[in-house]
Amino acid sequence: MRELADALGVRPTKQRGQNFVIDANTVRRIVRTAGVRADDVVAEIGPGLGSLTLGLLETAERVTAIEIDDALAAGLPATVSARLPERAGRFALVHADAMRVGPADLPGPPPTALVANLPYNVAVPVLLHMLAVFPTIERTLVMVQSEVADRLAAAPGSKVYGVPSVKAAWYCEVKRAGAIGRNVFWPAPNVDSGLVSLVRREPPRTSAARDEVFTVVDAAFAQRRKTLRAALAGWAGSAAAAEEALRAAGVSPQARGEGLTVEEFAAIAEHGPRGGTGSGSGEGGRRTYAREDGSGDGGGTDAAHGTGHENHHENSHEENGRSGRNGKHRGSAA
Repeated sequence: MRELADALGVRPTKQRGQNFVIDANTVRRIVRTAGVRADDVVAEIGPGLGSLTLGLLETAERVTAIEIDDALAAGLPATVSARLPERAGRFALVHADAMRVGPADLPGPPPTALVANLPYNVAVPVLLHMLAVFPTIERTLVMVQSEVADRLAAAPGSKVYGVPSVKAAWYCEVKRAGAIGRNVFWPAPNVDSGLVSLVRREPPRTSAARDEVFTVVDAAFAQRRKTLRAALAGWAGSAAAAEEALRAAGVSPQARGEGLTVEEFAAIAEHGPRGGTGSGSGEGGRRTYAREDGSGDGGGTDAAHGTGHENHHENSHEENGRSGRNGKHRGSAA
């Protein structure tokens, strides 16, 4: 593995947040836990040096890896051809930022599964982007920082329930799928990792658009200690208008966002202002709020700087970091 890194001129450094997966058993566990099937078309974000790529290719019908790093993208096809030549024809590399790819950017059939070891500081934005722009993805397994995994899988009422929890629940049934120790990485990070399983489901039945629902979610958690009557005042135009929308949705004005399901947020959006008119509106008439997860709207419209790589950033903040979105990250090793 180190010989391969040397050949590509890649060395993991703390400054660049590079931690390569080096344990073959962990790779097999990820593939097994992801439930990859023989007919799956798998999208992998941040393949790095390719150990997970090879594990996925051994099982899946096809693997499309999305890699932004020039050196890693240049070296991966040769690694696949050398180590798994009989499956090389089923592999495709897309040299791009995962936050900017869409269906037209991926060759071959659309992906049915997503498997990735996501960089900590952009994990939530990348995940939500992929779920939004690739509706064919039925099953997802991501490795993220343990605290981010807890937030993604949190249920209403939990102390760590927040924007990532609600937005992920819009698309999928979400659950923790295990813990990953630090000693499977080179070098070992100072944080623990966790696996998160996401299985696609129908979004809540609502007349509100996804972006409208997500705007309510952002507003509710931008001031999570306040009651929804106060937190949604800017979104609704006034506290009184927020109370009216909440009561029409069957939600107590004294409730807080951390206690609501995604279905309840959708109901609130149905009864709120449409078209983004009123005070506090953002560009194009849509209100904008500071986001708890540091992401875009989760609908694939905000391009994050930084990458979708199979690696870990030790200095992530509360929801993937409120800063540091330009961090450089690298992937797992063969």
